[in-house]
Amino acid sequence: MFELAFRSVLQRPGRFVGTLLSAFLGATITMMFNSMHDTAAGSGVDDQSAELLTITGAAVGGYGTLLVFFAVASALTVNVRQRDEEIRLLRCTGATPAQIKRMVVGEAVLVAVIATLLALAPAMLGGRALLGQFQDNGQVAKAVDYAFGPIAISAGISITLLASVGAAFLAVRRAMTAAAGGRAPRHRLRNLGGALAFVAGLGGVSVTFTMERTEPTLMAAPAYGAILLSVGFATFSPVLLRVLLGRLARPIELLTGAAGYLTVHNLRERATQLSGVLMPLILFIGMATATLYMQDIESAAVKASGAAKSVADKNLESLNFVIVGIIVAFACIMLINSLYAATSYRRQEFGGQRLAGATPRQVLAMVTVEGLVLTATGLFFGTLAGVAGIIPFSAVRTDTFLPDVGPAMWLGIAAVGALATLVTSVGTARRALRTPAVSAVAVTA
Repeated sequence: MFELAFRSVLQRPGRFVGTLLSAFLGATITMMFNSMHDTAAGSGVDDQSAELLTITGAAVGGYGTLLVFFAVASALTVNVRQRDEEIRLLRCTGATPAQIKRMVVGEAVLVAVIATLLALAPAMLGGRALLGQFQDNGQVAKAVDYAFGPIAISAGISITLLASVGAAFLAVRRAMTAAAGGRAPRHRLRNLGGALAFVAGLGGVSVTFTMERTEPTLMAAPAYGAILLSVGFATFSPVLLRVLLGRLARPIELLTGAAGYLTVHNLRERATQLSGVLMPLILFIGMATATLYMQDIESAAVKASGAAKSVADKNLESLNFVIVGIIVAFACIMLINSLYAATSYRRQEFGGQRLAGATPRQVLAMVTVEGLVLTATGLFFGTLAGVAGIIPFSAVRTDTFLPDVGPAMWLGIAAVGALATLVTSVGTARRALRTPAVSAVAVTA
């Protein structure tokens, strides 16, 4: 079956492009920032430089690990769900469940290894550029030499392989149950992980109230709390989407007509599949909102005190902006990747709707309304997670629960998320609708 996996990847490389891209970008980010640990461990590195490099590797490496796992898991889940017919055919020709699992996991391992090897050079260049930026800002001594060693390489390989194998195993298990005509297995582990993320997130947010306003690590607890709450919301996104549809189904249908009717019914049926889109959107909104606004509150508090920014303040500000930049880039790519794969797979569905009487314009309107509903859902729960971290930080740092900050930053974050969602989904659907309806229905998933 591993030979079959190798041939499957070679025969249909286009199917694995999305997974390869996610794994490649994830491995690049992971190794780039973990190389800061290798650099900090080098000989002749002063304490101040070593501290900043270690903090950068630990903080961004932690964010990166989380994002890599979600990105690869999302791409692999979409990939495997699109292969129900292939899996059913393999079962009919005598393949056992264990053999099919080995084939799919083998494909994931092969793609992960290729992605990690391709990521080595970009990770080295990115790490060297990051160190140069720190040195240009005076945050790291010029004499510090860049090192790309065992910590970076082992982190990139282990995290990418673990995410790929774990996601492939869970996705193929679900796909095989569906191919056999049974009910999909309950996601006990996923639900447990989401519940633990909620508990840990609430704990991180609550701990903020026990800290002193001048404590250097004050921002860490609410930031990680907001991130973990975002993970919790992302994990339960299918349930959350169904709950919102139960409340908003009638208004959506009244406002958008036939397109709204199609949207509501499609979203109810495909809530689990669309969780792959909501996950990166909620994570992006929650992380970016919490980190950017807390840094804005911190900068305003330092300015109001009349004190000049210390080196530590500048280091923290630079680090936060680096983190947010990575989150924006990676989460947007993850979102676009998941949306493209999910929407392009629906060519057959679009053809069936057109044969049933829907016009191409109505189908395109349905996809647009779907994108708006998904964007609103991601914005709501992502913002909720971000605000849960902002409020306690503001209360401790400035003695006010409602910080004196405007909505401009949030509107910018929302605009990026909405633009990525709508442009990708509508653009992909428009391309799929170019195929005649009869030909689209004849296409095998």
